[in-house]
Amino acid sequence: MSDPIKDLSDPEVNPSERYERGLALKNAGLHKAAIDQLEMAAVDQPLAVKAYAQIGLCYKLSGRYEDAVTAFQKALKAAPASPKETVQILYVLGRTLESLGRVAETLEAYRWIRREDATYRDVAERIERLSSHRPTITTKKS
Repeated sequence: MSDPIKDLSDPEVNPSERYERGLALKNAGLHKAAIDQLEMAAVDQPLAVKAYAQIGLCYKLSGRYEDAVTAFQKALKAAPASPKETVQILYVLGRTLESLGRVAETLEAYRWIRREDATYRDVAERIERLSSHRPTITTKKS
């Protein structure tokens, strides 16, 4: 019987297997172990986009929003993603930035999504809500 801990660090395991292991660990709630596997998978150029996106989700699920933002940004800079993948990553990046109160960056992400797909999820409503909450100069009423 093989040792499951040894298997996680086995250099013979290919990036695709590491990616699949990372997903399984993430789904089991083992985010740190999942991140380790996904980072090893991300060295494979074709897997980098998906691996970094999953790393971002692991960080977000762990409450590490700044680390999640960094991972989502790495996903966007990795190998060319499909337009659908880019929109999905931008959406979770936008939601993460929004939870951090980084309104300008959030709006930038959501507006990019709207240019690609005007009907994507609740992006139009989020843009409207965030845009209306911008600080405004108040004038005294007479």
